[in-house]
Amino acid sequence: MSDEVAATWVLLRGLTRESGHWGRFPLQMMQGLRATQGPVRVLTLDLPGNGARFREKSPTDIGEMVEDLREQLRRAGVAGPVHVLALSLGGMVAAEWAQRYPAELAAAVLASTSMKPFSPFFRRLRPTNYLTLVAMSLARFAARWRERHVLQLTSQLMCHSEEVLDDWVALHRRHPVSGRNVLRQLWAAMNYRASRARPRVPMLLLCGQGDMLVDWRCSQAVSRGWGLPLRMHTRAGHDIPLDDPDWVVRAVGDWLAKRELMNGAGTQPMELETVPLPMA
Repeated sequence: MSDEVAATWVLLRGLTRESGHWGRFPLQMMQGLRATQGPVRVLTLDLPGNGARFREKSPTDIGEMVEDLREQLRRAGVAGPVHVLALSLGGMVAAEWAQRYPAELAAAVLASTSMKPFSPFFRRLRPTNYLTLVAMSLARFAARWRERHVLQLTSQLMCHSEEVLDDWVALHRRHPVSGRNVLRQLWAAMNYRASRARPRVPMLLLCGQGDMLVDWRCSQAVSRGWGLPLRMHTRAGHDIPLDDPDWVVRAVGDWLAKRELMNGAGTQPMELETVPLPMA
C-alpha cells in the first residue's frame, strides 16, 4: 500500500466546542480507517467563534458556517471531494453542505445530530439542558465547575475522567467562547431547517441511547426521513467519539467496507438498514 493519502476526512464539533475537544480521536481515526481506505488525512476545523477563532463573531446561519468551512479548505489547498464526520451542531452544517454542494463531499457521518423538520423542538434541544448551558456561559462560573458540568451532560462513559476534564479546562481558559457567541450558535441551531429531500451524498448516522442533551430519537427520525443507515450505541452519551472512539471508527469502517463491496458487485447499498454494533 502506498503512503499517498487515499482520503481526506474533515471533523466538525458541535455547539461552542473546538477542534481540541476531539482529543486523541483524529489519530485513532487515521489508524482505524487505514485497513479500509489506506492512509487517510484528518483535518479538524473550527467554526468562527470557537477554538483559536474565539474572538470572531459566530454566524447565526448554518449556511454561513458552510461557506466558512469551504473557504478554510480552499485556503488550505484541499481539493475535494472530502469525507466529513460531524457531531451535533456540526451535523447540521454537514447536512447543509451536502445539500448545497454534493459534489464536494464523498461521504458524511452525522453523530448525535437533530434537525427540523424531522423532530420537534423539545427533542431536538432539550430546553432545560440548553438553558443551563447558556446560563453557565453568560455567568462567571469557575472554569472547572463549568466544564465538569458540560462533561457530565455530554458523556456517559467518560464523565468522571479527570484527564478529560483537565484538558477541557485548559481549552476553555485558552479559547473562552463568549456568551454572545453561545447565543448566536444556539440561534443558528434552533432555526436551521433541513430539506426533506434526501441528500445526494452517502451518509451514515450515529447516536448514543444515553444522550442526555439531544434525544437519540432525533437521529432515528432523520434516518427514517432520508432513508439512511443508523448505528446506535446502547450506552454512549452525546459525545460518542469521546465515550467510545473505537466503536465509532469500527462503525465508519464497516459502513465504508460495505459500500465498497456493494458498489463493486454492481448493487446499491441497503440504506434503510438499522444495525446496532456490538459493544467492544
